[in-house]
Amino acid sequence: MTDGYLAVDSGGSGLRVAVGAYGTSGASGRRTPVRRGSREPVRTGSRGIDPGHLMERLAPLARASAAEAGVDRIAVAVVGAAGLATLGDALRAELPGALARELGTRTVALAADAVTAYAGALGFRPGAVVAAGTGLIAVGTDLTGWRRADGWGHLLGDCGGGAWIGRAGLEAALRAHDGRSGGSAPLLARATERFGPVTGLPGALYPRTDRAAVLASFAPDVARCADGGTGGDPVAAGILRDAARHIADSAAAVCPDGDGARVAVTGGLLKLGRALTGPLEEELTDRLPRARRVPAEGDPLDGAVRIAAGLAAGRPALPDAPGMLWVTAAGGG
Repeated sequence: MTDGYLAVDSGGSGLRVAVGAYGTSGASGRRTPVRRGSREPVRTGSRGIDPGHLMERLAPLARASAAEAGVDRIAVAVVGAAGLATLGDALRAELPGALARELGTRTVALAADAVTAYAGALGFRPGAVVAAGTGLIAVGTDLTGWRRADGWGHLLGDCGGGAWIGRAGLEAALRAHDGRSGGSAPLLARATERFGPVTGLPGALYPRTDRAAVLASFAPDVARCADGGTGGDPVAAGILRDAARHIADSAAAVCPDGDGARVAVTGGLLKLGRALTGPLEEELTDRLPRARRVPAEGDPLDGAVRIAAGLAAGRPALPDAPGMLWVTAAGGG
């Protein structure tokens, strides 16, 4: 029987998995891990992240990937989930057992998406990583403990993330509609093109369970309005500069002390381009002059694969901490 590992990245823009085989020496990469994904985000409700919905989406992807990878049993699973720190109680209670029943899993690690982003970006070195996508969270470690900043969700935080940028852009559009100061006619035009008459936005957005993803879908429009050189929209450019300031602030809050700490920013938000990354480089240089800025080596799914490899080889390499990284036998314990 060929054992293998499952790595999962669950966030506001959907679910991604990777399955690979490993031998007695650990996750060896007999071949490149098989990857699959779904664009439907896992639901959250009164119990936090819904473990039933996660398994409903995850199990078919895992089985199909395992078959292609030649894996008979997924012995180790690493699940990186957005919101784990504050919304993960039901996952911790139910997911290990569900993985054991459905996939034969023996060891489960539940990780905040920021932890998998950290492992993907920096591996197992001390430093700080900002995971910037639909939401935003920063984590840092000296390999003995974790520091965390933000990651409080789109209603209370995630400052500088995609939903934050999209919401600020829609606010500017509504200000222009009303004739209030701080409005942006270009953002109003884009909001109308994307969502229809802006008077319908509250009714369309507030009841949705995927509200953060919908808000984040407007962030590229903000970037396109800002990225026009001398003809760019100053309101949109100001939103992105404010976002850069928030991102740098979170990075500075978690970066280990001392010279040469590695700092990386990862996530889909970087796809917004120079309208965001230009101000961000300036802000990081100003806030963290002693840090070493490095490009991310990989993404959160790569990080989940790295953590799974360590667990398969019996070498967990990042600190265990409540709400950050939790490793257990699949039956509990």
